[in-house]
Amino acid sequence: MKGYIVCVYKNISNEDKLQQYAVKARAAVEKYKGNFIVRGGKTTTNEGKKSPRTVVIEFPSFDEANKFYKSKEYQEAHDILKGHAVRHHQTIEGI
Repeated sequence: MKGYIVCVYKNISNEDKLQQYAVKARAAVEKYKGNFIVRGGKTTTNEGKKSPRTVVIEFPSFDEANKFYKSKEYQEAHDILKGHAVRHHQTIEGI
């Protein structure tokens, strides 16, 4: 079954750091055979608080999605964003 990374941003305090993070994170996504399904874009908030950004990435498997998150490449990207964004980040198994 496929695996998905779902990341809902609650707050972004530094757009420059977000862009630096995005460049490194994209390279890691590609290395682990991920495919962006959602990356920002137009939204309608139907319930809860509006999010400034949502990202969904599809991977060949749940295990591959977890390998991506734990990888050295992604963790280096993640370090750039620390302290500059608050988000809810999950790995979810598809059906």
